[in-house]
Amino acid sequence: MKKASVFMIIGPLLLLGLYAFPLWNIMLGAPQYPEPMGMNIYINGIKGVEEFDIQNIDGLNHYIGMKTIPKPEEMWEFSVFPIVVGAMVFFGVMIGLLGFMEKVSYRWFFGWFVLMAVLGLLGMYDFNAWMTDYGTDLDPRAIMKLTHPDGTPMTYKPPLLGNEKMLNFDVTSLPSAGGYLMFLGMLLTLVAGYLGYKKSNKK
Repeated sequence: MKKASVFMIIGPLLLLGLYAFPLWNIMLGAPQYPEPMGMNIYINGIKGVEEFDIQNIDGLNHYIGMKTIPKPEEMWEFSVFPIVVGAMVFFGVMIGLLGFMEKVSYRWFFGWFVLMAVLGLLGMYDFNAWMTDYGTDLDPRAIMKLTHPDGTPMTYKPPLLGNEKMLNFDVTSLPSAGGYLMFLGMLLTLVAGYLGYKKSNKK
């Protein structure tokens, strides 16, 4: 089970990339903006793709009554997520080492994957809930009050995944480098579980 355990060690270590690279990216492009504006979402905060992107996005959002993009201290997630990721890296590596020493079975590899998948889905749910609030809880005193043809107020929730047209902006929301490293790390732990299962069945 040593080969499986090596994969189990490497997989969680790839999650360390979340401390250096953004998890998600949202880009906004429009004809009047030759250079698209964007936000990189990290596990500990939100930064502009370019230096003044956050400032410019907040300026545009002000006209339609959207809140300013939150600072790290304004969202509990940016304090909790780094701790959760660190704990999952630690437990994953420990499980891999114990597997290498034949102290635990491949079931622990699958267990780590399932727990990480559940945490990831909860994180996505929380992220989507934040974007829903961000795009729908508008200031009634906003300069521009846009409505649909039926008279209902227009909302501006960015897509969770993919591309969407919002007014004259094309908004694209996709995983970024940290997200891809996380997915790859989780895939390696799934491979580790499969290899461990095959090895156990040969005995």
